[in-house]
Amino acid sequence: MSKILIVDDEPHIRMLLEQTLEELEDEGVEIFTAENGEEALSAIQEEQPNLVFLDVMMPKMNGFDVCHTVKRELQLSQIYIIMLTAKGQEFDRVRGEEVGADIYMTKPFDPDEILDKAYEILNIPH
Repeated sequence: MSKILIVDDEPHIRMLLEQTLEELEDEGVEIFTAENGEEALSAIQEEQPNLVFLDVMMPKMNGFDVCHTVKRELQLSQIYIIMLTAKGQEFDRVRGEEVGADIYMTKPFDPDEILDKAYEILNIPH
């Protein structure tokens, strides 16, 4: 069974992502959320999600630090991480690559693009 973790400190973004991805639940995908980096790290270690949508700017631990811990320290390279960054924020792609992020998407995001990407990454035909 596939699992997706949505990590964002803004409740409306978490809800928007959940609504965008909810049709995957019909395919047996479980969706979890976390509202900061520390919560995200616990959820990742506990649930081992296949796919993580990870906000960059968050309290307690930012997305770069979470990604670095998951990919470099815990060596969980099989977990696909999509970093979400707000338009207009200076996003350091080099830093994203260094910490092992798989893709970057900017907010506001296109829900269809998010859903298509999730289907593709989880290898679910649609």
